[in-house]
Amino acid sequence: MRRRQQPPLPKRHGLDPARLRLPEDGEWTTIRDHLVERLPRVDPARIDELLRAGGIVDLEGPIAPDAPYVPGGAVWFHRDLPDEAEVPFEIGIVHRDERLLVIDKPHFLSTIPRGQHILQTALVRLRRDLDLPDLVPAHRLDRVTAGLVMFIVDPAARGAYQTMFHRRVVHKEYEAVAPFDPALELPRTVVSRIVKERQVLKAYEEPGEPNAETRIELLDQRDGLGRYRLLPATGRTHQLRLHMNGLGIPILGDDFYPELTDKPVDDYTRPLQLLACALEFTDPLTGDPRRFETARTLQAWDDLAGWNGTAQIG
Repeated sequence: MRRRQQPPLPKRHGLDPARLRLPEDGEWTTIRDHLVERLPRVDPARIDELLRAGGIVDLEGPIAPDAPYVPGGAVWFHRDLPDEAEVPFEIGIVHRDERLLVIDKPHFLSTIPRGQHILQTALVRLRRDLDLPDLVPAHRLDRVTAGLVMFIVDPAARGAYQTMFHRRVVHKEYEAVAPFDPALELPRTVVSRIVKERQVLKAYEEPGEPNAETRIELLDQRDGLGRYRLLPATGRTHQLRLHMNGLGIPILGDDFYPELTDKPVDDYTRPLQLLACALEFTDPLTGDPRRFETARTLQAWDDLAGWNGTAQIG
Protein backbone atom coordinates (compact mmCIF):
# COMPACT_ATOMS: atom_id res chain seq x y z
CA MET A 1 0.00 0.00 0.00
CA ARG A 2 1.27 3.43 -0.92
CA ARG A 3 2.13 5.46 2.17
CA ARG A 4 0.33 8.76 2.53
CA GLN A 5 2.67 11.71 2.04
CA GLN A 6 3.25 13.64 5.24
CA PRO A 7 2.34 17.32 4.87
CA PRO A 8 5.21 19.77 5.35
CA LEU A 9 3.02 22.02 7.53
CA PRO A 10 1.99 21.06 11.07
CA LYS A 11 -1.62 20.56 12.05
CA ARG A 12 -3.61 23.63 13.04
CA HIS A 13 -6.49 23.21 15.45
CA GLY A 14 -5.97 19.47 15.01
CA LEU A 15 -6.45 19.68 11.23
CA ASP A 16 -4.02 18.83 8.46
CA PRO A 17 -3.33 21.52 5.87
CA ALA A 18 -5.08 21.42 2.52
CA ARG A 19 -3.06 19.80 -0.27
CA LEU A 20 -3.37 20.83 -3.91
CA ARG A 21 -1.71 18.83 -6.65
CA LEU A 22 -0.50 20.93 -9.58
CA PRO A 23 -1.76 19.54 -12.92
CA GLU A 24 0.73 18.14 -15.40
CA ASP A 25 -0.65 20.31 -18.18
CA GLY A 26 -1.31 23.99 -18.03
CA GLU A 27 0.11 27.30 -19.16
CA TRP A 28 0.45 29.11 -15.85
CA THR A 29 3.66 31.05 -15.44
CA THR A 30 3.72 30.98 -11.64
CA ILE A 31 2.17 28.89 -8.89
CA ARG A 32 0.42 32.06 -7.80
CA ASP A 33 -1.32 32.34 -11.20
CA HIS A 34 -2.58 28.77 -10.87
CA LEU A 35 -3.86 29.30 -7.32
CA VAL A 36 -5.82 32.39 -8.35
CA GLU A 37 -7.57 30.36 -11.06
CA ARG A 38 -7.88 27.20 -8.94
CA LEU A 39 -9.38 28.99 -5.92
CA PRO A 40 -11.96 31.41 -7.38
CA ARG A 41 -13.65 31.93 -4.01
CA VAL A 42 -10.44 33.18 -2.42
CA ASP A 43 -9.54 36.85 -2.92
CA PRO A 44 -6.28 37.06 -4.94
CA ALA A 45 -5.07 39.59 -2.38
CA ARG A 46 -5.42 36.89 0.30
CA ILE A 47 -3.36 34.47 -1.81
CA ASP A 48 -0.68 37.15 -2.15
CA GLU A 49 -0.76 37.71 1.61
CA LEU A 50 -0.29 34.00 2.31
CA LEU A 51 2.60 33.78 -0.16
CA ARG A 52 4.37 36.76 1.40
CA ALA A 53 3.90 35.28 4.88
CA GLY A 54 5.25 31.85 3.89
CA GLY A 55 1.83 30.26 4.44
CA ILE A 56 1.88 28.27 1.16
CA VAL A 57 4.61 25.64 0.99
CA ASP A 58 5.89 22.72 -1.01
CA LEU A 59 8.23 19.94 0.13
CA GLU A 60 11.16 22.35 -0.06
CA GLY A 61 9.57 25.03 2.14
CA PRO A 62 7.70 28.32 1.64
CA ILE A 63 6.84 29.27 -1.94
CA ALA A 64 7.93 32.68 -3.16
CA PRO A 65 5.28 34.98 -4.67
CA ASP A 66 6.95 34.65 -8.08
CA ALA A 67 7.84 30.94 -7.86
CA PRO A 68 7.51 29.29 -11.29
CA TYR A 69 4.77 26.76 -11.91
CA VAL A 70 5.90 23.13 -11.43
CA PRO A 71 3.76 20.59 -13.34
CA GLY A 72 2.91 17.58 -11.19
CA GLY A 73 4.06 19.22 -7.98
CA ALA A 74 2.00 19.87 -4.87
CA VAL A 75 1.45 22.71 -2.43
CA TRP A 76 0.03 22.85 1.09
CA PHE A 77 -1.65 25.61 3.05
CA HIS A 78 -4.19 26.09 5.83
CA ARG A 79 -7.55 27.34 4.66
CA ASP A 80 -9.00 30.38 6.38
CA LEU A 81 -11.54 29.45 9.04
CA PRO A 82 -15.16 30.55 8.72
CA ASP A 83 -16.86 32.60 11.41
CA GLU A 84 -18.59 30.06 13.62
CA ALA A 85 -21.13 30.35 16.38
CA GLU A 86 -20.02 28.48 19.48
CA VAL A 87 -22.00 25.32 20.19
CA PRO A 88 -22.43 25.67 23.97
CA PHE A 89 -22.84 22.00 24.83
CA GLU A 90 -20.38 19.51 26.31
CA ILE A 91 -19.28 16.23 24.74
CA GLY A 92 -19.81 13.26 27.03
CA ILE A 93 -17.19 10.51 27.17
CA VAL A 94 -18.81 7.07 27.27
CA HIS A 95 -15.70 4.91 26.82
CA ARG A 96 -12.00 5.32 26.19
CA ASP A 97 -9.19 2.81 25.76
CA GLU A 98 -6.00 2.54 23.72
CA ARG A 99 -7.93 1.87 20.50
CA LEU A 100 -11.40 3.39 20.80
CA LEU A 101 -13.14 6.51 22.05
CA VAL A 102 -16.94 6.52 22.25
CA ILE A 103 -18.66 9.84 22.91
CA ASP A 104 -22.12 11.17 23.60
CA LYS A 105 -22.45 13.92 21.00
CA PRO A 106 -24.83 16.79 21.78
CA HIS A 107 -27.37 18.11 19.32
CA PHE A 108 -26.12 20.84 16.95
CA LEU A 109 -22.46 19.68 16.94
CA SER A 110 -21.12 18.29 13.65
CA THR A 111 -19.08 15.11 13.80
CA ILE A 112 -16.35 16.26 11.40
CA PRO A 113 -15.29 19.56 9.79
CA ARG A 114 -17.41 20.44 6.80
CA GLY A 115 -18.63 23.65 5.20
CA GLN A 116 -19.19 26.33 7.84
CA HIS A 117 -18.46 24.00 10.75
CA ILE A 118 -14.75 23.55 11.45
CA LEU A 119 -13.67 24.32 15.01
CA GLN A 120 -17.17 23.67 16.34
CA THR A 121 -17.07 19.96 15.52
CA ALA A 122 -16.63 16.89 17.66
CA LEU A 123 -13.44 15.77 15.90
CA VAL A 124 -11.59 19.07 16.30
CA ARG A 125 -12.70 19.53 19.90
CA LEU A 126 -11.64 16.01 20.86
CA ARG A 127 -8.27 16.18 19.12
CA ARG A 128 -7.56 19.40 20.97
CA ASP A 129 -9.05 18.71 24.40
CA LEU A 130 -7.84 15.11 24.72
CA ASP A 131 -4.51 15.65 22.91
CA LEU A 132 -5.31 12.98 20.33
CA PRO A 133 -4.02 14.43 17.02
CA ASP A 134 -4.50 11.16 15.10
CA LEU A 135 -8.11 10.62 16.16
CA VAL A 136 -10.53 9.74 13.33
CA PRO A 137 -14.23 8.85 13.32
CA ALA A 138 -15.32 5.28 12.61
CA HIS A 139 -18.65 6.63 11.32
CA ARG A 140 -20.66 9.85 11.38
CA LEU A 141 -23.78 11.25 12.97
CA ASP A 142 -25.81 14.16 11.61
CA ARG A 143 -25.19 17.52 13.23
CA VAL A 144 -28.75 17.74 14.54
CA THR A 145 -28.81 14.19 15.93
CA ALA A 146 -27.46 13.52 19.43
CA GLY A 147 -25.91 10.38 20.82
CA LEU A 148 -23.16 7.85 20.34
CA VAL A 149 -20.28 8.32 17.92
CA MET A 150 -17.24 6.03 17.90
CA PHE A 151 -13.75 7.34 17.13
CA ILE A 152 -10.53 5.40 16.56
CA VAL A 153 -7.53 6.36 18.68
CA ASP A 154 -4.92 3.96 17.26
CA PRO A 155 -4.14 4.62 13.56
CA ALA A 156 -3.24 0.96 13.08
CA ALA A 157 -6.79 -0.05 14.00
CA ARG A 158 -8.61 2.27 11.62
CA GLY A 159 -9.24 -0.24 8.85
CA ALA A 160 -10.67 -2.92 11.13
CA TYR A 161 -13.18 -0.66 12.88
CA GLN A 162 -14.21 1.44 9.89
CA THR A 163 -14.81 -1.74 7.88
CA MET A 164 -17.38 -2.85 10.45
CA PHE A 165 -19.52 0.15 9.66
CA HIS A 166 -19.02 -0.15 5.91
CA ARG A 167 -20.14 -3.80 6.09
CA ARG A 168 -23.11 -2.83 8.32
CA VAL A 169 -22.29 -5.39 11.00
CA VAL A 170 -22.65 -2.85 13.81
CA HIS A 171 -26.05 -2.99 15.52
CA LYS A 172 -27.39 0.54 15.97
CA GLU A 173 -30.36 1.63 18.05
CA TYR A 174 -32.01 5.04 18.01
CA GLU A 175 -34.83 6.62 19.95
CA ALA A 176 -37.14 9.31 18.65
CA VAL A 177 -40.09 11.32 19.90
CA ALA A 178 -42.87 11.97 17.40
CA PRO A 179 -46.67 12.27 17.35
CA PHE A 180 -48.61 9.20 18.42
CA ASP A 181 -51.09 7.82 15.88
CA PRO A 182 -53.32 5.12 17.40
CA ALA A 183 -54.27 3.95 13.90
CA LEU A 184 -50.66 3.16 12.97
CA GLU A 185 -49.79 -0.51 13.36
CA LEU A 186 -46.42 -1.01 15.03
CA PRO A 187 -43.92 -2.59 15.10
CA ARG A 188 -43.27 -2.58 11.39
CA THR A 189 -40.35 -2.56 8.98
CA VAL A 190 -40.24 0.28 6.46
CA VAL A 191 -38.43 -0.42 3.18
CA SER A 192 -38.00 2.22 0.47
CA ARG A 193 -35.68 3.78 -2.06
CA ILE A 194 -34.00 6.98 -0.82
CA VAL A 195 -32.15 9.42 -3.08
CA LYS A 196 -29.91 12.26 -1.92
CA GLU A 197 -28.59 14.60 -4.60
CA ARG A 198 -25.45 16.68 -4.14
CA GLN A 199 -26.02 20.34 -3.29
CA VAL A 200 -29.67 19.57 -2.40
CA LEU A 201 -30.46 19.74 1.31
CA LYS A 202 -33.36 17.28 1.43
CA ALA A 203 -33.35 13.63 0.48
CA TYR A 204 -36.47 12.03 -0.96
CA GLU A 205 -38.10 8.66 -1.56
CA GLU A 206 -38.91 7.42 -5.05
CA PRO A 207 -40.17 4.24 -6.70
CA GLY A 208 -37.52 1.70 -7.54
CA GLU A 209 -35.25 -0.90 -6.00
CA PRO A 210 -35.21 -0.40 -2.21
CA ASN A 211 -31.96 0.71 -0.61
CA ALA A 212 -33.15 1.67 2.89
CA GLU A 213 -34.69 -0.40 5.69
CA THR A 214 -35.76 0.58 9.21
CA ARG A 215 -37.65 -1.33 11.90
CA ILE A 216 -39.86 1.00 13.95
CA GLU A 217 -41.22 0.07 17.38
CA LEU A 218 -43.40 2.02 19.81
CA LEU A 219 -41.87 2.05 23.30
CA ASP A 220 -44.39 4.26 25.07
CA GLN A 221 -47.02 6.94 24.44
CA ARG A 222 -48.64 9.68 26.44
CA ASP A 223 -50.29 13.04 25.88
CA GLY A 224 -50.33 12.67 22.12
CA LEU A 225 -46.63 11.82 21.78
CA GLY A 226 -44.89 8.52 21.19
CA ARG A 227 -41.41 7.35 22.13
CA TYR A 228 -40.07 5.12 19.39
CA ARG A 229 -37.18 2.72 18.93
CA LEU A 230 -35.66 2.88 15.44
CA LEU A 231 -33.45 0.05 14.20
CA PRO A 232 -31.84 0.87 10.84
CA ALA A 233 -30.53 -2.01 8.73
CA THR A 234 -29.03 0.48 6.25
CA GLY A 235 -27.55 3.95 6.56
CA ARG A 236 -28.96 6.24 3.89
CA THR A 237 -28.86 10.01 4.39
CA HIS A 238 -31.80 11.16 6.57
CA GLN A 239 -33.20 7.61 6.47
CA LEU A 240 -34.83 7.62 9.89
CA ARG A 241 -36.33 11.06 9.43
CA LEU A 242 -37.76 10.16 6.02
CA HIS A 243 -39.21 6.86 7.18
CA MET A 244 -40.90 8.42 10.20
CA ASN A 245 -42.24 11.27 8.08
CA GLY A 246 -43.51 8.78 5.50
CA LEU A 247 -45.63 7.16 8.20
CA GLY A 248 -47.20 10.52 9.01
CA ILE A 249 -45.34 10.90 12.31
CA PRO A 250 -42.41 13.27 11.59
CA ILE A 251 -39.83 13.46 14.36
CA LEU A 252 -40.32 16.48 16.60
CA GLY A 253 -37.91 19.33 15.91
CA ASP A 254 -37.25 18.22 12.31
CA ASP A 255 -36.57 21.31 10.19
CA PHE A 256 -36.38 19.31 6.93
CA TYR A 257 -39.31 16.92 6.93
CA PRO A 258 -42.07 17.36 6.01
CA GLU A 259 -41.24 21.01 5.28
CA LEU A 260 -37.87 22.73 5.00
CA THR A 261 -37.78 25.62 7.45
CA ASP A 262 -35.21 28.38 7.65
CA LYS A 263 -33.60 28.18 11.07
CA PRO A 264 -30.50 30.18 12.07
CA VAL A 265 -27.46 27.99 12.63
CA ASP A 266 -27.10 29.33 16.17
CA ASP A 267 -30.72 28.70 17.15
CA TYR A 268 -30.37 25.89 19.68
CA THR A 269 -34.03 25.74 20.68
CA ARG A 270 -36.22 22.72 19.90
CA PRO A 271 -33.54 20.22 18.80
CA LEU A 272 -34.40 17.28 16.59
CA GLN A 273 -35.75 14.60 18.92
CA LEU A 274 -33.55 11.82 17.59
CA LEU A 275 -30.93 10.05 19.69
CA ALA A 276 -28.34 7.41 18.75
CA CYS A 277 -28.69 5.40 21.94
CA ALA A 278 -26.73 2.15 21.45
CA LEU A 279 -23.89 0.63 19.45
CA GLU A 280 -23.21 -3.11 19.62
CA PHE A 281 -20.67 -5.25 17.76
CA THR A 282 -18.07 -7.97 18.02
CA ASP A 283 -14.66 -6.36 18.34
CA PRO A 284 -12.77 -7.23 15.12
CA LEU A 285 -9.40 -7.25 16.90
CA THR A 286 -10.20 -9.07 20.15
CA GLY A 287 -13.37 -11.01 19.31
CA ASP A 288 -15.06 -9.64 22.44
CA PRO A 289 -18.70 -8.52 22.39
CA ARG A 290 -19.02 -4.77 22.97
CA ARG A 291 -22.04 -2.61 23.66
CA PHE A 292 -22.16 1.11 24.40
CA GLU A 293 -25.21 3.05 25.55
CA THR A 294 -25.96 6.75 25.74
CA ALA A 295 -26.46 8.64 28.97
CA ARG A 296 -28.60 11.23 27.19
CA THR A 297 -32.38 11.45 27.04
CA LEU A 298 -34.71 13.28 24.70
CA GLN A 299 -35.95 16.64 25.88
CA ALA A 300 -39.45 16.31 24.43
CA TRP A 301 -40.14 13.14 26.41
CA ASP A 302 -38.72 14.58 29.64
CA ASP A 303 -40.65 17.82 29.26
CA LEU A 304 -43.90 17.12 27.46
CA ALA A 305 -45.40 20.45 28.44
CA GLY A 306 -43.09 22.35 26.11
CA TRP A 307 -43.57 20.07 23.11
CA ASN A 308 -47.01 18.52 22.98
CA GLY A 309 -48.50 21.50 21.18
CA THR A 310 -46.82 20.14 18.02
CA ALA A 311 -48.17 16.61 18.38
CA GLN A 312 -50.40 16.69 15.31
CA ILE A 313 -50.89 13.84 12.86
CA GLY A 314 -50.44 14.50 9.16
